[in-house]
Amino acid sequence: MPRLLHDRITWLTYAQLGVWGFFLYGFGPVVPLLRDEQGTTAAVAGLHSTALAVGALLGGFVFPSLSAKIGRGRTNWLGLAGIVVAVVALCLFHTLPATLAAATIAATFGFMLVNGVNTILADHHGPNSPAAISEANAVCAGMGIIAPIVIGLTVGAGHGWRPAIAIEVGLIALVAASAFVFRVRLPRGIPATAAAGTRPGRLPRTYWIAWLLLGVTGSIEVCLSLWAADVLRGHAGMSAGAASAALAAIVAGMCLGRLAGGRIALRVAPVPFLLAALAVSMVGFGIFWAAPIGWLAVTGLVVVGLGNAMHYPLGISMALAAAPGQRDRAAAYSSYSVAIGFGVAPVVLGRVADSVGPHPAFLLLPLFIVIAALLALRLARALRLPPAPTPPLDARIDGPTAPAVEAGT
Repeated sequence: MPRLLHDRITWLTYAQLGVWGFFLYGFGPVVPLLRDEQGTTAAVAGLHSTALAVGALLGGFVFPSLSAKIGRGRTNWLGLAGIVVAVVALCLFHTLPATLAAATIAATFGFMLVNGVNTILADHHGPNSPAAISEANAVCAGMGIIAPIVIGLTVGAGHGWRPAIAIEVGLIALVAASAFVFRVRLPRGIPATAAAGTRPGRLPRTYWIAWLLLGVTGSIEVCLSLWAADVLRGHAGMSAGAASAALAAIVAGMCLGRLAGGRIALRVAPVPFLLAALAVSMVGFGIFWAAPIGWLAVTGLVVVGLGNAMHYPLGISMALAAAPGQRDRAAAYSSYSVAIGFGVAPVVLGRVADSVGPHPAFLLLPLFIVIAALLALRLARALRLPPAPTPPLDARIDGPTAPAVEAGT
């Protein structure tokens, strides 16, 4: 059975993606609270998702050139620094324009970081990269479990959500300090080359199918993150604080699913694995949507999380594998797909929710799942994954510290 090597580079990228997960999964339950605080409609509050989408576009746009200029490692650290700036702004300023701007800044630097982590792991682990990317996202989801719980606790205690979000700054400082103490540096990257059989600078058709798939599955995840708390409050009768904390159920399912999925991905082909994950998501959604009581709805969210767990790791792994030699560019373009999902789907759901209520509006999600399954079937016919290139042993490295030591386990 193939084995995944967990060296210091791997663990550091896991930690970097994990602190981004704390913010991203924490920001979802904050949006309904911002709506109450700012006195806006669901559709207007959904503009925070549009702000995340704009940031994802900007992050994807600047990542290839920035990575080529300063290296993937330094790009990751710059991404974390930008997230700190966004969190401080979000905590200090309360108006709608300010919170939208903060969300845009956070997503810009956050998606720079995501692209850097994905490309580093894809080159560092080669054919085992789906398992590595799955585990990295498991850490991301694991940190995301903590954020909604902490937010729910601080809101329930009367302190609001800002003290919980401010924890992000301390987490980023801890990751940076750990990299310094253990003298870990991230790979700079390998030179981009055109994939065999493709025109220079042109990504293959298979990549674009995976690109569409990422947008649809991203729509599923972001709609749940932003609006599931409203369904829990309005249909399942939960309080605002309990509903915000209950979103941790989705992330808990995702964390468990990705931990197990990392091992399964070493043995099962990506497309069949993804179809099975989509089926689990559909079952979980049915339980969540139909449940009239809180504990059953939360159980459904756990099942949804188990299914959603592998949507992104498998999608991005297939997209990057379809573009060998152009992975920085392929990762950046994938941000555009995720951005479209983030920007369009929640706003559409919010507008429908303003007309018919959040509970009926959530019937859009099964449609997204069906579309994702159809794209996965199309990908199964088109996909011919080329072997991943092995990075040279003398690949340049960079980071915030002195020369790196040999990677440990």
